[in-house]
Amino acid sequence: MPPRRALVLRPEPGATRTCAALAAAGVEASALPLFETRAVAWTAPDPARFDALLLTSANAPRHAGTALDTLSVLPVVAVGAATAAAARAAGLRIAHVGTGNARDSVAGAPHFSRLLHLAGRDRIDVPDVTAITVYASEARPEAADALEMASSGAVVLLHSVRAATHFAARIAQKRRSGTRIAALSAAVAAAAGDGWGATAIAPAPTDAALVATAVRLAIDP
Repeated sequence: MPPRRALVLRPEPGATRTCAALAAAGVEASALPLFETRAVAWTAPDPARFDALLLTSANAPRHAGTALDTLSVLPVVAVGAATAAAARAAGLRIAHVGTGNARDSVAGAPHFSRLLHLAGRDRIDVPDVTAITVYASEARPEAADALEMASSGAVVLLHSVRAATHFAARIAQKRRSGTRIAALSAAVAAAAGDGWGATAIAPAPTDAALVATAVRLAIDP
């Protein structure tokens, strides 16, 4: 029996990378990004007010624009390797790399007490951390319209609570049993709800772990 196909809902450019990783593992994959990420106008605060930047997504350094130059003197606390790589590409200095969870990343860098979070508009704020919006992810209506047909019989990869909520709201309970869900975390799986043919949670909140989880769902008859 051939593997099930996979459907990737994360925004670009991540969607293309995830599809490539699935293809390399022998799983046919297609991308249907639910959101399009764009820059938001912002003004950089005085860097002297902070001792480090908190980055919870690679989208922040990618979309921050020239205002980021003002803050480049500050070291970076990044939630994971992909975010750290994007920060380095933007010319920033990495002080700490976490394992994918914002609160744990902050706790792992206790010597930084005045963090500035360069964040997306839709976010979960971190306690005692100042946040400023530098990008936004806008829903793509045309993707929502195609979800039910595209996801039928597929393994759907869900990278965020927002994507899981958006996806689940558009798939009727009676049409869920043929679809399998690979979720980045327990919170993402909970947001997707129940009724799916199978749901599996990645052992770590990374794209590589999620891809491996999706591959197992795809080849399991």
